[in-house]
Amino acid sequence: MTLSEQDPSTPPPAPAPSDARSAPVPESPAAPAAPAPSDTPGLGRLLQDLASEMNLLGHGFAAASGLHATDVQALLAVMRAAPDRAGGQGGITPGRLGEELALTSGAVTAVLDRLERAGHVRRTRDAADRRQVLVRYLPGAGRMAAEWFAPVARRTEAVRGEFTPAELAAVARFLGRMTGELEDLRHSR
Repeated sequence: MTLSEQDPSTPPPAPAPSDARSAPVPESPAAPAAPAPSDTPGLGRLLQDLASEMNLLGHGFAAASGLHATDVQALLAVMRAAPDRAGGQGGITPGRLGEELALTSGAVTAVLDRLERAGHVRRTRDAADRRQVLVRYLPGAGRMAAEWFAPVARRTEAVRGEFTPAELAAVARFLGRMTGELEDLRHSR
């Protein structure tokens, strides 16, 4: 049988020793094979389904809050820019918000007007540079979001409990890498 006729799942035969003085090499147990792409056909679909469900939850929160879906995306971007525990000022400029969401300056103004009227954010002048405006999340505004997303948090914790720390670390690494790759792709277009 030639190598091309051999079953690909069967390891190739060990080479014959080249000389009689060679010590026999102990046979090592076969390492588990990495899953072939055909073994995980549903991964892309699962990611699409997860993204869709998250998007639908965001739309539900937007509707319940009297906001647009874009407003929720803007609110999330502002929240990510919130002050850190080390005492940083936090906040995001309207220009940076427009870049993150691919919105024109007029659209950013409309979004921020709605978020301010709803009591979610405040625009203030940067203390270090009075020419610059920063958008900051109002901590008290999180009550409605906390109530809306509390069931999501509970279900997330329940599902997390089904996995080992090592499994969760692998999932986190995968999702972090995918998020970074998709962000890079979005910015390159």
